[in-house]
Amino acid sequence: MSEARNFDVLVIGAGFTGLSAAYELARAGRKVAILEQAEEIGGLAAAFKVGGTRLDRFYHHWFTNDREVMGLIDELGLSDQVRVNPTNTGVYYANTVFKLSTPLDLLKFTPLGLIDRIRLGLLALRARRVGDWKALEDRSAADWLRELGGSKVFEVVWQPLLKGKFGPYAEDVSAVWFWNKIKLRGGSRGKAGEERLAYFKGGFVALADALAAKIRSFGGEIETGAAVSALRPGPDGGWEAVTDKGAFTGARVVATTALPIVANMIRDWAEPQYLAQLNGIGWLGNVCLVLELDRSLSSTYWLNVNDASFPFVGVIEHTNFEGPENYNGRHIVYLSKYVPHDDRLYTMSDDEFFDYAMPYLKAMFPHLDRSWVLARHVWRARWSQPVVGRHYSRLIPAQDGPRPGLHLCSMAQIYPEDRGTNYAIREGRAIGRRLAGA
Repeated sequence: MSEARNFDVLVIGAGFTGLSAAYELARAGRKVAILEQAEEIGGLAAAFKVGGTRLDRFYHHWFTNDREVMGLIDELGLSDQVRVNPTNTGVYYANTVFKLSTPLDLLKFTPLGLIDRIRLGLLALRARRVGDWKALEDRSAADWLRELGGSKVFEVVWQPLLKGKFGPYAEDVSAVWFWNKIKLRGGSRGKAGEERLAYFKGGFVALADALAAKIRSFGGEIETGAAVSALRPGPDGGWEAVTDKGAFTGARVVATTALPIVANMIRDWAEPQYLAQLNGIGWLGNVCLVLELDRSLSSTYWLNVNDASFPFVGVIEHTNFEGPENYNGRHIVYLSKYVPHDDRLYTMSDDEFFDYAMPYLKAMFPHLDRSWVLARHVWRARWSQPVVGRHYSRLIPAQDGPRPGLHLCSMAQIYPEDRGTNYAIREGRAIGRRLAGA
């Protein structure tokens, strides 16, 4: 067996958290290696090619108030690669598409009576005035939204979105999670109240590649195809990671993968109570159908589906944001579904999932014909969304693990904010700086 390769810090996972942590460590002069299970970097921001251009497997955008990611992009000298555009948002309800991009659109949302439209508008204002999120920890999002906007607003607008996103967990999702979503979207608007979003030329993976190049320029190493099967404390201190590409040792380890994956790595030596904590947060997987069409479905970028009979919570026509000229004239549509990993939709074959989805899409867009579909792709992510329930803060394990030198920095520890590139970068850079100074 070949001798283990030794580093100051091992970072497990090459998503944006791991890349950001390694960036801070490497530029501080630490000898760092990233160990990534997949054959490519990026994690949930991994990509594939359409028309010669790389496209995100799962739809992505940034808000204009995502300061951490914008700051990193500026630091890397890549601000000219960011495009900020107003977006066209809509709601599909009662077989009709309603535009819902500006406050004026809200006043025209006829599924609600005038009083309820006003309540819906005031709900966002009232939610953004919450100063202490801890006051919401014992509230479910469902109860809180009913209280703020009334039962009709909840039934028409919020309940379908909660069920579409969290399925069997919809009634248990914390008010803190929903409060943060409202706050974030409300802070990404132009002067006329329109939502403005940002995208990176070449997809999010282009930023990941730029970050990886910087890490390597500082002497850091990135090993793909290096799944960590075991993570063990060394007899004389430090850590050993056993991978498909041999053993790696380091004085410290930063694990950025989903917490149950970390539990599996350390199951041979960790205390049962600690393993139970790592496995104590529920997770949803995601299955995402990406269609390449020869024409556009509609003029809407983000269409929320407020119809209980429709299995997808939204239809995202990416090329109404980043134009089809970037993809050799092809129009890109995402259909995404969060489900438990053992759900029938998650375990379907690609062909079965495509055949399942098309009748629903055609019901929304009767003019759609299967001949429009030039190609289709199905992507799955087992650890896509932690279930943020009430008193979630009590479930989050500390960043410093049960033995010295083991550190956790995963999406499940981002709170009160929700997972996302901006916060992955924030948390990754923070732990990288902390350990660089240790």
